[in-house]
Amino acid sequence: MDKITIIPTEKIDRSILLLRGQKVMLDADLAVLYGLKTSRLNEQVKRNKDRFPGDFMFQLTNEEKAEVIANCDHLQKLKFARTNPYAFSEHGTIMLASVLNTPLAIQTSVLIVRVFVKLREILSANKELERKLSDLESKYDKQFLMVFQAIRELMKQPTTVQKLPQIGYKIGQKSK
Repeated sequence: MDKITIIPTEKIDRSILLLRGQKVMLDADLAVLYGLKTSRLNEQVKRNKDRFPGDFMFQLTNEEKAEVIANCDHLQKLKFARTNPYAFSEHGTIMLASVLNTPLAIQTSVLIVRVFVKLREILSANKELERKLSDLESKYDKQFLMVFQAIRELMKQPTTVQKLPQIGYKIGQKSK
């Protein structure tokens, strides 16, 4: 009987980053989702490097790595990595599943593709809303200017990640 693995889509959502104008996932996040060590995942990629052209995968620069570490709490461990991580585009994640070729990799890649598609749909809907807002703005005079500005502010993507306090218990800590 096959073991069913449940991966919350939120975990995939938070793993998608915008680097070099592309939505990508880092090797460390993909390794966790595929149930592998990052070194094992990268080993398979190196054995099949012809399958990963520049638009499927690229290695982060030192500056990009520092930016990712600064903005993504779950990637703090990359600070101590000797090599810079690899970033995989949507197509790269699909190719990765074919290289790994395990039931878990295939199942995970399907989930990842669905999240990428959902993200594309959200961005498309946002562009449509932007167009409609511009049409409305051109029809009405200055009295609604504040309303349009407020709506545009709400539509903006947050530029910084707010660090939330951790919730839970620490073993060995006395309660107050």
